[in-house]
Amino acid sequence: MRTYSTALARSIRTLSIGCILLCNGTAHAGGRVLSKVRSIQVAGTGTDLLNGAIVHSKKQTPNGMIQRSTETVELKGDLTGRVLYHVTSAFDFANDTLINTGDQVFSGTIAGSEPVMINDGKFRFEVNLKTRTDTGSVYLVDHIAGPKVQCTLQIVGTGKDADANPTFNYAGHCDFQDK
Repeated sequence: MRTYSTALARSIRTLSIGCILLCNGTAHAGGRVLSKVRSIQVAGTGTDLLNGAIVHSKKQTPNGMIQRSTETVELKGDLTGRVLYHVTSAFDFANDTLINTGDQVFSGTIAGSEPVMINDGKFRFEVNLKTRTDTGSVYLVDHIAGPKVQCTLQIVGTGKDADANPTFNYAGHCDFQDK
């Protein structure tokens, strides 16, 4: 019984130390730090280069249509680069709504970082077709290349540029996994 109690006490102590290290954003192996998370706030602007979109298909629905296309988005500010955007656009003309989902890959820099590539398969943009207001969420979390970083952004439409391309502001945070 005493051996079991001693082993249990050691296990609890080890788990507690592990939790303290991980909760503080670091992990250790053999006395060396494996990784640390550095979180930064980011903000900037973007333009959806809609005038260069490649429309792959359109399918009529009872209330509108589903369109699949490829677009490019240009980001400026803390995230500087381009997004390749494979988008499924669900137009509902009866309710004056447009919902965009799909996959996108950001390629560029974040707050002066080395170049990164990050995928997002969970983004969602909602547009009120009557008022033309649009909002969205971006989850750049699947690392492809460059520094290991994940970004979560909120998007708010700001209108259209001179070429009728949608413009927006973004704000959120990016978490760098430093070694």
